[in-house]
Parts: sequence; structure tokens; C-alpha cells
Amino acid sequence: MTVDLLAAAGEQLPEDVGKSGPLGLLLTVVLLIAVVFLVRSMSKHLKRVPASFDPAERVEEIPDDASELFEAKPGEQLLDDLRKAPLAIEPPRRDDDRPDSPRGS
Repeated sequence: MTVDLLAAAGEQLPEDVGKSGPLGLLLTVVLLIAVVFLVRSMSKHLKRVPASFDPAERVEEIPDDASELFEAKPGEQLLDDLRKAPLAIEPPRRDDDRPDSPRGS
């Protein structure tokens, strides 16, 4: 019975089934060209990456006299105000927290 099925299947299949055609070759060549361009681009980008992402050495500012220690630096007042300010986003309030809401509902 299986021999009959294989013989019938062999008669129905066209002769180019299972063979690659020119469209498959074209697609393979196009994909290989795209991979070559991607590898070249990635190698250029990797050459620009620094060896280390550590910040450069900072130069310590040494004041000339003690009066410079107490001078306010630009933006320091704003930072102090932001640290002391209440949070801008508050958690949602429950109905129990409102003074005009009836209890027990």
C-alpha cells in the first residue's frame, strides 16, 4: 500500500520540486551582500568606542583662601530648594481620608 502511495506521489510532483532556482540564488547573494555591509559598518562603529567609559580624572579645585569655601556656587540655592520642597507626586487618596465623606460607606 505504501508503494502505491509513493508511486502516486511521484507521478504528481513536477520535476523541479526540491531544486533551487535562480530566485533562491539571487536572494542568497543579496543577503550575503547585506551581511558584508553590516559587518563593515559595525567594525567602523566599534573602532570609535572608547577603551573605557570611566569619567576623566577630575581636577580638584583648591580655594585660595577660606572665604571661597563659604561662597555659594551657581545652582546651589536651587538644589537646596528642591531638596526641601515636598514631593510633586502624591499617592492617591482614599475616600476614608476626606473629612466630608461619610464613614462606613
